[in-house]
Amino acid sequence: MQPVASNWRTSSYTGTENCVEVADNDAKNVMVRDTKARNRGVLAVQRNAWTAFVEHTKQG
Repeated sequence: MQPVASNWRTSSYTGTENCVEVADNDAKNVMVRDTKARNRGVLAVQRNAWTAFVEHTKQG
């Protein structure tokens, strides 16, 4: 089985000064990287931890 190619996207709420990209098309991990420094690496976050993070930030 071949690895899934990351499908990078940015939020429609993101301005131009502080951008991150997210790839969430992998079954196990959500990948996060800095839009302005893509070559500096990628953060892989377990899907359940990412979901908890997103839900927490929605609460304010």
